[in-house]
Amino acid sequence: MKENLQELFKAIQNSVKEDTFVKLTLSKPLRKSDALPNVYIRPIVLKGELSFQFLYRYSTNDQVKNYDLNESIEIIEELLSEKFRAASLFTLSNDLLVFVSKKKKVSYKKTHPSFKNKLPDIHDKQKIKRAENSAYLFHLGITDKDGNVIPKMADKYRQINKYLEIIEVQLKSVKLSKKINIVDMGSGKGYLTFALYDYLVNQKGHAVNVTGIELRENLVKYCNEIAKKCAFTELYFVAKPIQEYENEKIDILIALHACDTATDDAIFKGLSANAELIICAPCCHKQIRQQVKGKEQESPLLKYGIFKERQFEMVTDTIRALILEKHQYNTKVFEFISNEHTRKNVMLIGSKSSKNIDKEKVSLKIDELKKAYQIEEHYLESLL
Repeated sequence: MKENLQELFKAIQNSVKEDTFVKLTLSKPLRKSDALPNVYIRPIVLKGELSFQFLYRYSTNDQVKNYDLNESIEIIEELLSEKFRAASLFTLSNDLLVFVSKKKKVSYKKTHPSFKNKLPDIHDKQKIKRAENSAYLFHLGITDKDGNVIPKMADKYRQINKYLEIIEVQLKSVKLSKKINIVDMGSGKGYLTFALYDYLVNQKGHAVNVTGIELRENLVKYCNEIAKKCAFTELYFVAKPIQEYENEKIDILIALHACDTATDDAIFKGLSANAELIICAPCCHKQIRQQVKGKEQESPLLKYGIFKERQFEMVTDTIRALILEKHQYNTKVFEFISNEHTRKNVMLIGSKSSKNIDKEKVSLKIDELKKAYQIEEHYLESLL
C-alpha cells in the first residue's frame, strides 16, 4: 500500500518544499461505525517550527493532534490503509485527488487549484475572552491571586465566556434604554450575574442596574459582599421568591436553570414588564410530566422512560417559546453549553419584535401540541 501512495507523498513533500501546501482532506470512511467521517490536515507553525495539525472530525466531537512532516506521512498512510478511501491534496499549484479501491488499488486525478492563497498557519483560532482578569473572578474562586484560572473552574470560566458571547449578540437585536435594567432570577452564586455586570459596565461602558433574585439568604449575603469588594455599585442581590419580586421596569430578564415552574414565573415577570429581552435556560421540567402521569400516550417514542422525559422537556420548552411568540417576541432555542458539562443545556431566548403576529395561529399550535400529548394546561398559561 505504501508504494501505491508514493505519488501522494511526493506531492506533499514537493508542495511543502515549494511552500504551496494548503491542506489535505481524508474522506469516504471504510466503516461508518468508526464515527469518523473526515480528517483535515493543515500546516501550522508550532514553537517556530513547521508542523501539521490533524483535525479528527468525529460525529460527536473534534480531536486535534500535531505531527512533523515524516510522522504525518506515516499517519496518512495508516489512515488510507485502514480507515479512508479518498484523499484530496490542495496546493496553490493544483489539486490532487486520490482514490483507494476496495482491493487497495490507488488512482490519481489532477485538477486546477481550488485555492489562490494559503490558510493561516497559527496553531489555534484565537478565541475572544470576554471575562478578562477581574476581581470578581478571584473572589468567586475562579482564578487565583495572579489571575490564573483554577483548573477545576476551567469549565465554569468557559461557560462565562460563552454566556457573554451570547449576550453580546442578543443586545444588538433589541432597543434598550440609556440605563439598562437587568433582573437575573435564580442567580445562585452569581457567577454569570457578576460576569454580565463587569462586561457591560467595565468593558462596554453601558449604564446598567443589575438585580439578582435568589431565595437562599446566605448566597445573597455572600454575593452582596463580593459586589461591595469589587465596587460594583449598581449590582444588588435580593433574597425572595421569584413570584414575590415586583418590578415594572425590566429591559432584560434572565433565568438560568431556575427549577421547574420557576422558569415560567420568571418568563411571566418578563412578559408583565414588557422586557425587550428574555433569556432562559430551563431546568427540571416536572409540571407537564406530572400532569400526564398515568395517561396512555400513542407515540411509540413515549414507551420508554428516558425518551418520555426528554420528549416532555422539548414539549414544555416549545410551548414556552410559542407563548413568547404570541406575545410579540422572536424566539430562538439552541444549545448553551456542551453536553459533557450538563444535559440541561438548552437556552430559550425571546427578543421583542415589531412584527404583526397571527395570535390565533400560534394559539392553535399550542392547542394542537397539548391535545397530542394529553396536556390540560401549561403552567405559564395559567399565570397569564
